[in-house]
Amino acid sequence: MSNETDPTRRSILTAGAVALAFGSLAPNRAAAQSADTPASPAGNVAPAQGRRMLGALEVSAIGLGVQNMSRTFHTTIPNRVEMHNIIHKAFDEGITFFDTAEVYGPHESERILGEATETLRDQIQIATKFGFNVDLETGAWAPGLISRPTHIKQAVEGSLRRLRTDRVDLLYQHRVDPDVPIEDVAGAVKDLMDEGKVLHWGLSEMGSDTLRRAHAALPVSAVQNEYSMLWRGPEDGMLALCEELGIGFVPFSPLGYGLLTGAIDMGTSFAPGDFRAGTTRMDPENRQANLALVDLLKAWATRKNAAPGQIALAWLLAQGPSIVPIPGTTQMPHMLENAGAAAIDFTSDELAALNREVAAINVQGARMPPMVEAWSGVDTPAKT
Repeated sequence: MSNETDPTRRSILTAGAVALAFGSLAPNRAAAQSADTPASPAGNVAPAQGRRMLGALEVSAIGLGVQNMSRTFHTTIPNRVEMHNIIHKAFDEGITFFDTAEVYGPHESERILGEATETLRDQIQIATKFGFNVDLETGAWAPGLISRPTHIKQAVEGSLRRLRTDRVDLLYQHRVDPDVPIEDVAGAVKDLMDEGKVLHWGLSEMGSDTLRRAHAALPVSAVQNEYSMLWRGPEDGMLALCEELGIGFVPFSPLGYGLLTGAIDMGTSFAPGDFRAGTTRMDPENRQANLALVDLLKAWATRKNAAPGQIALAWLLAQGPSIVPIPGTTQMPHMLENAGAAAIDFTSDELAALNREVAAINVQGARMPPMVEAWSGVDTPAKT
C-alpha cells in the first residue's frame, strides 16, 4: 500500500513475492530496532483534515499505512527515526488513522508505530490485524491462516505490547480462515471488546456471505479491501453491501502499488523479492495498457493543479462518504502529497466525466500472485 516506487531504484521480483506481500521478511532486524525512539512531536492537537465514519469509529479522511516502514517493496530497511518523523508529521497534517498488522515485518511495523505514537495515543486511531500464520513470540512466518479464538486473543496481546497501548481502535481479521466459522471469530473479538482491548472490528478480503454473518454476530465497522483505479473489484457489489450494512470501506493499495503516482513506466523493473513483479498487471504487455490510467491522471492533475496520485486518492474519496484510503510511504514528500489529496474536490460534472474516463480503460492482468489471490473472497463454513 504505497506510492514509494523510486525511479532511481529500478529493479525486480521473484520467488519471495507471497511472503513479501505482507512484509514477512525483515533482514537485519537487530539493526532495524537499534535506533532510539525520538521525542514526540510538538503540539497536542491535530489540525482538521476532514473526518469520516467507519461504522461508529471516527477517523481522518485519509489514513497512513505503515506496512513498508519495516521493509520496503525494494526489500531495504528504512531509517527508523525517519519513519517516526513521517508518522509525527502525518499527525501534524491532520492524519489520525494509522494502519498496521502483526504480519507486517512480521511484528516490526507494529513496533515502529507504537514507538512513534505512544505520546499521541489518545488523539489517534490505530488499526491492526490478525489471521496469518505468524509465530506469536518470534514473528516467524509460514504460509497459512489461523483464526482460532485462542490464537486471536494471544495475537492481540502481542499486538498491544508492540503498539505500546492498552486497546486497538479497529481490529481486522486479515484474511478469512476457511476452517473457522466467522461466528467463532466474532465471539473471540467480542470477548476482547468486553475487556476493553478492542473498540471496533472489521474484515479484509472476505466473501459477502461471511461479511453478512459477521455483521449479524457482531456489528462490523469497516472492510479493508484493495480498491483503486487499477483494481475496481469492490464496485461489483462489495461497496453496495457495505453501504447497506452501514460499514465503512478502507481501500488498501489506493495508489496501485505506485503505478498511479506516475513513478512506474515501461522502463521500470523491480528489485528481487518485490511483490509487484509477481502480479501480471505489471508485466510489460499489460503495463503498457494500464499506463493509460497514468495518462488520464496526469491530464486531470494538470486540470486541478495537483499531482497524479492526489487525483487517484481524491477520486476514491469521491466514491462514497465512508471511504477512507490508507496510502503508505517511507518518504516524507509522498506522505505530504497524499495528505493534500483530501483538499481536492470535484464538481458533480467533473466526477461524472472522470468516472466515465476511468471506466473506459480496460485494466489488464491479475492483481495478485495466485496464492495470495486464493485468500480473497473466501466464505467460512456455516456455524453448526
